[in-house]
Amino acid sequence: MEENKEVQQETQETKETAVVQETVEVKEETEKRPQRKGKRRKIETVEPQESEWKEQVVQIRRVTKVVKGGKKLSFRAIVIVGNKKGQVGMGVAKAAEVIIAIQKAVADARKNLVTVPLFNTTIPHMIQGRSGAGSVVLKPASRGTGVIAGGAVRAVLELSGVENILSKSLGSKSPLNAANATLNALKSLRPFKEVARRRGLEVKQMLGQK
Repeated sequence: MEENKEVQQETQETKETAVVQETVEVKEETEKRPQRKGKRRKIETVEPQESEWKEQVVQIRRVTKVVKGGKKLSFRAIVIVGNKKGQVGMGVAKAAEVIIAIQKAVADARKNLVTVPLFNTTIPHMIQGRSGAGSVVLKPASRGTGVIAGGAVRAVLELSGVENILSKSLGSKSPLNAANATLNALKSLRPFKEVARRRGLEVKQMLGQK
């Protein structure tokens, strides 16, 4: 019995020594191996740049069209698009869904842009625009006045870049007519340089400045 115990102890000791030697060899191998420094990939988050073009929905109406099989329902969207730097446009579109109608109206507005000749923060002179049964009167104003307008007229003037102006909407109160009349008035504006050139004068002489 004693001999068996001694044999078992010797086998256990040999096993322990073998395990210790294996661990030591593994450590030496790992120390000898060149450590690879892992390169962390930098994930660059690119923020989307804000577009200079601003959009404003003026009106969304549900319209019906009588066809042979009955009534066809759709939505009409009126959208104003501008960069607040002298360019503005209006688009009108119809679609079966509101989002699609707005997208089509935005695309239509960008095709029909109007260039506004701004003078400081207002318009050069008084003007009146007409569209259908509606008309809009625009009058230049001094700094600090703000945009005195409402509804579709205000949306068109703000997105065109006008900061100080007086306006009055006459006749039809339809947003479509009001926006069209405002765009017609802005389109009819003439800058001082063009008028002075036609008269054969300088800008200072025309304005009465020395």
